[in-house]
Order: sequence, then C-alpha cells, then structure tokens
Amino acid sequence: MSKKNTKAAKPRSKAFMALLAVACAAFLTVVFVGGYVLFNVLSSTHDEVVINLEEYKKNQNQTSFVYAYDDEGKTVELASLHGEENRVWVELDDISPNLLDAFVAIEDIRFYKHSGVDWKRTIGVVVKFGFSQGGSTITQQLIKNITNEKDVTFVRKFNEIVSALNLENYYDKPTILEAYLNTLYLGNGCYGVKTASETYFGKDVSELNLAEAATIACITKAPYTYNPLVNPEKSKERQEHCLEIMLEEGMISQQEYDEAINYELILTNSDKYVPDEEEEVKETEEETEIWGYYVDYVIECVIDDLMEQYGYTRSQASDKIYYGGLRIYAAVDLDIQEDLEYVFENRKGFANDEIQGAMTVMDYSGRIVGIVGGAGEIERNRDWNRASDTFRQPGSTIKPISTYAPLLDLNKITWSSHTLDYAFAYRGEMWPHNVDKTYGSGNNVTTQKAVQESMNTVPARLINNTLTPAMSLKYLKEHFMLSQIDDDNDINLGPLATGSLTNGANTVEMAAAYATFGNGGKYYEPYSYYKVTNSQGTEVLLDNTQKIGIQVISEEASDIMCEILQTVRTSYYGTASNVRRFQIMAKTGTTSDDKDRWFCAGTPYYVGAVWYGYDKPKSINASINPAGTIFFNVFDRIHKGLDDDIKFPKSGKTVQKKYCTSTGNLAGSHCSSSTGWFSLTNLPKTCTRCTSRPSGGNSEVSSLVDGAVDNINNIINEFLD
Repeated sequence: MSKKNTKAAKPRSKAFMALLAVACAAFLTVVFVGGYVLFNVLSSTHDEVVINLEEYKKNQNQTSFVYAYDDEGKTVELASLHGEENRVWVELDDISPNLLDAFVAIEDIRFYKHSGVDWKRTIGVVVKFGFSQGGSTITQQLIKNITNEKDVTFVRKFNEIVSALNLENYYDKPTILEAYLNTLYLGNGCYGVKTASETYFGKDVSELNLAEAATIACITKAPYTYNPLVNPEKSKERQEHCLEIMLEEGMISQQEYDEAINYELILTNSDKYVPDEEEEVKETEEETEIWGYYVDYVIECVIDDLMEQYGYTRSQASDKIYYGGLRIYAAVDLDIQEDLEYVFENRKGFANDEIQGAMTVMDYSGRIVGIVGGAGEIERNRDWNRASDTFRQPGSTIKPISTYAPLLDLNKITWSSHTLDYAFAYRGEMWPHNVDKTYGSGNNVTTQKAVQESMNTVPARLINNTLTPAMSLKYLKEHFMLSQIDDDNDINLGPLATGSLTNGANTVEMAAAYATFGNGGKYYEPYSYYKVTNSQGTEVLLDNTQKIGIQVISEEASDIMCEILQTVRTSYYGTASNVRRFQIMAKTGTTSDDKDRWFCAGTPYYVGAVWYGYDKPKSINASINPAGTIFFNVFDRIHKGLDDDIKFPKSGKTVQKKYCTSTGNLAGSHCSSSTGWFSLTNLPKTCTRCTSRPSGGNSEVSSLVDGAVDNINNIINEFLD
C-alpha cells in the first residue's frame, strides 16, 4: 500500500470509530433509560394501588348535609348540599346493558381484552399525532377523571399509563367500568350516566333503549358538540357511528340497528316530552330551598379550613363539600339565629329599604351563635354576606382595641389616668376634632371619661406620646387579629385613633376582639361549626371542639376595660327590658364622613357587633346610632328568660377604689373622689395634693382650681412644643 493510501485511510478509520462510539453510547443510553423506565413501570404496576376505588366510591358524589343541635341536643338538618355538577352514583347492575355496550364500542372496543392500556391503539395514535390526541382506554380515562390531570404532556401520559396498569392489577373490568360511568362528564353539568339519563331523556338509566344509550355514550368525546339538547344534528351523526361499530362488532343485530337508527328520540326539551309529577315536585323544591346566612357562612368556613389543613385548591375544597358526602355540624344556636333573622328580615331599626346592615353574635369562647349578612329577605344561596365579606372602617369602636386595652395591658394607664382633651399640631394642622367638631375642652380627663365620651383627642395623644403607632398596630394585628390591616397606611394616627383603617374590619372580627373584654383577656378564633366528618361519621376531617383561647391582654386589663365600657351610655336605644336586666358593655362607632355606623357590645352571655350603612357608601345622617338600636332589638329577644344573676367574670386581680377627681391618684381623706377599677399591681399612688380642707370644707373647689392650673400649663406647654 502506498503512503498516500495509508494517510487517506486513517481519517476514515477515525471517523468510523467516532461514529461507532456515538452509536454505542446512544444504544447504551436507550437500553439504560428503557430498562429504567421498564423497571419503574413493572414496579409501579405491582406497587400499592394508586387509587382506592372503594374509598373513592364511598366518598364520591354523595350529598353533604349541614346539621345543627336543638335545645335537647338532637341533630336537626339545616341543608343538603349538592352543586351545579349533578352527580349520583349508580351500581353497574342498575345501568342499562345497552349503555354498557355503547360506551365500550365508541370509547374502548378492546376494553375486555387489554390490561389497562391498548398498546396497538396507543402506538398508532402517538406515531400519527404525538400525545395531542386520543388513544386512552376507559381505564386511562377513569384515571384522568379522578385525578383531574389533563395536561397534554409526555410525563402526564406516562403516569396515566402506569396508573392504568396498576389499577387493572387490583380491580376487575366491571368495577372499573362502573367507576368510569359514574365519573365521566356528559355535558349540562352532568357527571355520571344516571344524571345524564335523567337530564336528556327524563328516564332512569336502567330504562334507556339502544338509541338513547348510543346518544349518551357519544357525548363524552365533546360534551358541547355532541350534546343532543344543543346540537341534535351532530349528536345524531355520532350516534349512528356508534351504532355502526356495535353492529360490526356483533354487539347488536341488524334488526336492532335498524330500529335504533329510525327511533325518534324524545329529549327533555322536546314538545313531546312530558315530565312525571315527581320530577316537577323535585324541581320546585330545589328552586325554593334557601339555606340562609348561617349555612352560607359555614360553607365558606369549611372551604377555607379544607384548603388550609389539606392543601386543597378552592375548587377541590368546594367539590369536597358538594360531592363528598360530608356531615357538617354547625355551631349555630337556632333560637338566636331565628331572632337575628326576624330583626333583619323585617328591618327593625332600619331607616329605609336601601340601607343595609350585618351582625355577628358569639359567646366568649369563639362560638358564633348567630350571623346575618344583610337586611331584608334573603333571596338566594351563597349570597353576599356583609357580616363576613364586607370590611368597613370601624370608627370609634377601634379605640378600645387600638389604644385603651393595649395601654392597660402594658400598665401605662389606669382608669383614672389624666390625659389632656385637646388637639395638637399634627402634619401641619391642629388635629383631631372631637365628635362635637371642637378641638377639645382643654381639660384633663380620665381614661374612663375619654372612653365614655368617645373623645378623639385622647386616644390620638396616647398613641402618639405613650403607646406608639407601631405598638398600636401590633395589638390590632397580633392580639385582636384584625386581618386587613395595611402595614404601610394604617400605622398613622388617623386609622389607629379614630378607626379610619384603609381596609376596615368586619363584624366577625370585631365581635371576636370585644369578646376578650368579657372572658378574662383571651382571644378565641371564631368558629361556625363543631366538626366535619365523612359520610359514615367514622372519620373527623375538621374539628373545632378543642379550641383553646390565647391570652392576648392581661386579666386585669380585660376586667378594667369591661368595667369602663359599662359606663358608656346606651339609654337612647330603647327600653329593651329583657337585656337591660344584665350588665352591658358597649362602644359606638361612627366614621368621620358618617358613612358607617357600628355598635360593639356584650352581656355576660353573648357579645355582638353590628355594622350599618349603604353598600355604596354615602352619609347616613342619623342622630341616634341605628346600629345600637338594632343591637338592642336583637339582644332583647335573645335574653328573654335568661338568668340575670349571671355577671361578667372577675379575675380577682383588680379592685374597686376611690380616686381623686383632681389628680387621678387614689383618693386621700380630703379629696373629691369618684370610684374606678384598678389592677392590684398597677395602683396609682395616693393623692397628697388635697391635704388641707379650706374653711367651709370646700376641698372640691381647691381641687378644681388646682386642676385648672394644670390644664392651663399643659396647653401652654403644648403650644411651646
């Protein structure tokens, strides 16, 4: 061989070896990956069952029920829940054989021969269309229906194939077919063949003839396109195609085919269709069943809790409620709810038919015993619930939870602490005004007086000079659990001192916050149901029976705040002879533009929060707070017959003492005094100023003179600052 030929052969030899190396690597990769995939397929196929069909059937498509307990502790059904997706499970033996054959013919002709995957069909479809079209067996479609995973991807298709092989390793064909026929979507909100049969033909699924069965079987490919009520021509074309397959496969005879082809379908939207009496009665009952605000609220709470505890999406949680056969035990007090609904439906205390309102009533351990989300008669289920869904500025009802309770909790003020009732320079102007539109009296006032008169100047000063806006905001968010606090905008004095919160609060949150003043300072998360179980009651899915209160303010602060709120005047809200036999703590709230009125109050039995206003905010212009009138209308009814010996609890850590009206310190022997409640660990010092009694015994005059001097000095210092 010449040198020239030798040199030419070397490059060719190297190229060949490189190509061979690539081919070997590719072959080994294919073998490795293929082996790995095959191993996973085989192991997954014989692993634990991917979907427990018995458990799925047990919890699928069963009506959920909401129950309450009556006075004797017996359960009372409040509502039965099923959604727009009309589902009812039916046994295979109760399905027309015509329908079984029709589905197998049109969807999976080799259903009884394959092991979950029709490999011949699958490979043919993948070669022609990739993973974008068809090829799924009935078993694979069942997997898709149950998991709701419908992405057109290789991974999803692979998992579906593996799951189908696994499923067929554990269940026989009739079980799989029954599950499939009860889960597939057939248009018009119908899930499963039973409801489809009733929807399209007004028949039980066991009564379907061959023509009707083929019509229903054809819907699943494209539920709108082949819906016989919407597109009868398209439906008829596919029905005939289904019948042709059945004839070719020997499922039906020529005579049966001819009769089915020529059969006149009488659909439920046909002039010839005549519904039976039972169907008409059922439709009427379903149209008129209104659950009411409490059941609506329970549903929303259960949805939220299922999402939080189980990681469901909102859609999944809703499906669980409407189709999961749940048993929900509501915490409602039926009598209280009835009283609430009476007052609001009949608009007792409402100025006109346009104005709206909402109210939440709860006990002191978080149980919501009644809730109403609107005035007037409720017209539909899942309507707007203003008690929980409407967040409005709370006005002066914010002051106890943003200012006074935090300062009492921190031992920075007492019942008799003096604060100047006067506006101050804030952002370039004198601020704030009191309710009488003045800058204040210029006098020192006690904490109790400031609350009783709902002054704006005092909480503004206290937050600005003593508490700090940051600490006030922290109490609202972390102690009293207001959920819509805006960290950037609500840290200002306006929202904190006068209640002009950016996003506001709702009646549920405000009732829960005020409950801390009647239970020793504990916050209980509000709950509307005791527990949620599965359909058999054997498994508790959600449980509120073990609620534990969180100590968010001291017992002393709770005691004192409760006593201060009992000094708020409520006489102009009517006689209300039943409820006025009890201690009443209360606080009114009005926003600066008078677009919202609030009343948060409680007795030793229950605490409530009322919001009153227009859905589209505008001025209310009422001299007497209508929210207070509504509160007393409701509470007077629910306190009828209750034991008036029951009092607000006392911690034993507070004491009632006389204090000097001039200094706010504990009264000395020569002081003009009044009475207040004080923490044993934060008692003011005893007054030493009023040590001598002028001739004639007029120590009160002396005290007033001293007080006036202090006030003048305070105002002078304020302007100097």
